[in-house]
Amino acid sequence: MHQAIRSFVLRQGRLSNAQQRACETLLPRYGIPFSEHLLDLDQVFGRQAPKILEIGFGMGESTAAIAQAHPDIDYLGIEVHTPGVGSLLNRIDSLGLTNLRIIQHDAVAVIQHMLAVESLSGIHIFFPDPWPKARHHKRRLIQPALIASLCQRLKTGGYLHAATDWEDYAIQILQVLSQESGLTNTAADYASRPDYRPLTKFEQRGLKLGHGVWDLIFRKTSD
Repeated sequence: MHQAIRSFVLRQGRLSNAQQRACETLLPRYGIPFSEHLLDLDQVFGRQAPKILEIGFGMGESTAAIAQAHPDIDYLGIEVHTPGVGSLLNRIDSLGLTNLRIIQHDAVAVIQHMLAVESLSGIHIFFPDPWPKARHHKRRLIQPALIASLCQRLKTGGYLHAATDWEDYAIQILQVLSQESGLTNTAADYASRPDYRPLTKFEQRGLKLGHGVWDLIFRKTSD
């Protein structure tokens, strides 16, 4: 049986007591269990509003900040690593966010089974694992098959925003997104960082050291 190449490795990262408690007590409240059935996102959030998917939210600092700044938009975050899930759960609870939910599972399976066609107004993929060694490039998340699947889930006019601090990955992402016929670049090549994407501490450190960051924002123009 063919084994799909995964874009992540489940590392045994240290789980703090607060993160452990959050996963035990808050995940039932703010999390959505994986299933092979389509989600009704309006029912999940209890309202009709634009829905934004974030794939791989890390520790969730930017995710929570974006959701807090845009209470009129609903956000669905996917992450596999438990420390990050616990961290974001604590942020959701402490900030009283009602417009952010989490699925802890492989994003590819969530997209395939749980997200309906044309259900999303936007998709965020911020600083995915760059898998810098050439022999590991096949593990990179952003590949043509995934982008085709994501494009189907976007509404016409919806956007896909990726950001990376690895130049060769930025080049690959630009190539992959440009080859998807349903997407159109909003810039000549790379976009300026929009106000809604906050600078992370890691990113600020890198910029001070002269490291680059590349944002790519494409819109769905056709089915």
